Amino acid sequence: MISNYNKMNRKHYLKWISMICLVAGFGSCNLNMPKEKNTSFETLTVEKQDITVPVKYSARMKGRTDVIISPQVSGQLTRIAVTEGQRVTKGTVLFVIDPRNAQLDLEAAQASLEAALAAESSAKLEYESTKNLFEKNIVSQYMLTDAENSYKHAVASVKQARATANRARVTLGFCTITAPVTGSIGEIPVRTGDQVSPGMQLTIVSGNSNMDAEFSVTESLVEQMVQHSMSTADVDKYIASLPDVTFVMKNGTEYPHKGRITSLTGVVNATTGSLSCKASFPNPDGILYSGVQGTIVLPYSEKEVIVIPQNAVVRLQDKSLVYKVQADSTATAIDVTVEDVGNGKDCIVTSGLSVGDKIVTTGANNVKEGQQVLFNENEE
Repeated sequence: MISNYNKMNRKHYLKWISMICLVAGFGSCNLNMPKEKNTSFETLTVEKQDITVPVKYSARMKGRTDVIISPQVSGQLTRIAVTEGQRVTKGTVLFVIDPRNAQLDLEAAQASLEAALAAESSAKLEYESTKNLFEKNIVSQYMLTDAENSYKHAVASVKQARATANRARVTLGFCTITAPVTGSIGEIPVRTGDQVSPGMQLTIVSGNSNMDAEFSVTESLVEQMVQHSMSTADVDKYIASLPDVTFVMKNGTEYPHKGRITSLTGVVNATTGSLSCKASFPNPDGILYSGVQGTIVLPYSEKEVIVIPQNAVVRLQDKSLVYKVQADSTATAIDVTVEDVGNGKDCIVTSGLSVGDKIVTTGANNVKEGQQVLFNENEE
């Protein structure tokens, strides 16, 4: 039994000896073990290219035919036929002013017209009778002239009475205020029973089937137009050549229909140095309302400019730096001037770099001045 135990111990001993020899053998061999590599920086060779930059302007929507509704006559407001925000068509009744006084004025004017017509008829008969007697040498020239003048006066009185009646009829019509355009009703600051008078604003009807976004274009565009000395015809051609624009609401929602720039004012604002501009948008679903604020996005094409990734730019206080790779593969910080292109990943370099320069992109924030820049194997 002791013999068996010794045999088992011998087997374990031999196993441990074998493992020790194996490890020693590996240690004595000169194997090429994997070596740790430093992470290399990514680089980019600078070149010029064309890029579309989304230029943004603050804008405010306004109905193409916004109309302020004011009464033409004084009186008590007896009916408000619409509600705020209601969409109406042209001719829809909006307000009614007490028409009784206007109706009485019209009836009096019509009575005066009828009296004038009767007087005209009598004067005409008198004139024709006197003329007949004059031709028979029965009455004098004086009586004929007097009858003729009486008839002309009666004719003039009829015209005056008819004008008065028509004016009274128009005044009565003003008591019923209708929508001059198709659109949406704005705020109604009055209530039934209020005394209204000419010039008082009752509401606004916003003709919003088409909307105008009003905004100011930048000074650079003004300089471009002045530089080319654009005539009116040239401005129209320039506007027609501009691309479609997009309206983005304040909550970031993009309006589904594209718009077109339709006008540029001919006067530069002395304070801001900008031009007022309008872009027209269709509004078939009535989503847009007058007063809505947002952003106009105009895609502007930049030709032959230097474009680099934003991750290549290191911001240091008020400076923008780019690490340029020298011939000996060391990195040197270069001051650059850049403009954001609005796509969240690129920027335009306006100064500091030249075509053919190689710069560090990914990892630029970790580069130190004069540091050896390691290249990827496919960039050597």
